[in-house]
Amino acid sequence: MELTLEAVALFALKLVHETEGASPILRDDWVMDGYQREVFGLLVRQGDLAGIQVKLDECLTLALGSLGGTSTVLGRELQRLAVEVCQASTLEELNAPLNALEDYLKAIL
Repeated sequence: MELTLEAVALFALKLVHETEGASPILRDDWVMDGYQREVFGLLVRQGDLAGIQVKLDECLTLALGSLGGTSTVLGRELQRLAVEVCQASTLEELNAPLNALEDYLKAIL
């Protein structure tokens, strides 16, 4: 799960920070400092679903803004997927919406 959480954060932050012609954002870049696999791993081991959701929300809010908010088709879909992630009440319930979110972000990059 930690790898998927990190990938979602990475893809979301790529939408925000990557510019055409610049170096791509990588997992060890400064923008990923609080969203690395180890950070998510600690939250998962602690069973801190709320902490995970807060971390994801930080990235997804930025990504939503870079897509033009909910007034765009891409933004509305991202918002819908983000809501599904926030509605998970256990770590197990988080898996399916998290995978859908990762697939969506990867597709729109």
